[in-house]
Amino acid sequence: MNDFTKNITQALFNQDKINDLLRHEIQQAVNDLLEAELTAFLGYDPDARNGWNT
Repeated sequence: MNDFTKNITQALFNQDKINDLLRHEIQQAVNDLLEAELTAFLGYDPDARNGWNT
């Protein structure tokens, strides 16, 4: 069982926890997509030395 499954199982008993959990998961997904888009646009990974200050 992964962390999301454990968290959603525990949050089923409290509506506020479900809302917070889903908000956090959606935020994380959007941030991951934006980071991937930025990496594709720049042409190098955020930690790559070859793209530094270019």
